Amino acid sequence: MSDPVIETSNNELPPSKLGTKEYWEDAYDKELVNYNDSGDIGEVWFGYDSMSRVIRWIEESEDINTEMSVIDLGCGNGAMLVELAELGFSNLTGVDYSENAVKLAKSVAEKDNLDISYEVMDILECLNEDMKYDVCIDKGTYDAISLNPDDAHGCRLRYIENVLKMLKDDGYFIITSCNWTLNELLSQFDKDFQHIHTVPTPSFQYGGKQGNSFTSVVFKRDVLSSQ
Repeated sequence: MSDPVIETSNNELPPSKLGTKEYWEDAYDKELVNYNDSGDIGEVWFGYDSMSRVIRWIEESEDINTEMSVIDLGCGNGAMLVELAELGFSNLTGVDYSENAVKLAKSVAEKDNLDISYEVMDILECLNEDMKYDVCIDKGTYDAISLNPDDAHGCRLRYIENVLKMLKDDGYFIITSCNWTLNELLSQFDKDFQHIHTVPTPSFQYGGKQGNSFTSVVFKRDVLSSQ
């Protein structure tokens, strides 16, 4: 497998507590308590609009069907997989390195009688070689990894390598980011993934320049990258 191409560490994002496991364990501990008290599943990262745009693309895609295996990397409260389950997807897996997030996601799925598999897993650690999926979805996890106070550059390299390992040949990788622009994502992933589609997202004008509050990109695993 060829080495993933990533920009130099001079172009890394500044470190943040959002890049630490401790922050997310604490955040989901609070959301788990709130869910048990009120039934509110908590916030959807980047909001429901960002999630619905990705789901709409999946639903309308001629190449993705409900029998395909889907994994949500950094599933949080599991809202993305709940929506896919309600569309008829039956082979769904969510992973998160926060044990409290997985507890919350499991509780939500059980309440709605949804058959979704959840597992505590760090995407940067060694993976089970048998873990192969047709579709990998990331909505904010790569962003959090990019803010890791301890070697964010190395963490991003391991992330890309592990996503490649868990995708089947010609599998789809759908990533949503609020920290990286479209061009930055393309430069970081294009060597090992084919850019298939850019999901339209809301834009804004500031200082005479146009930007987007978040970016959603669909890639396809480049089979040649594994040779």
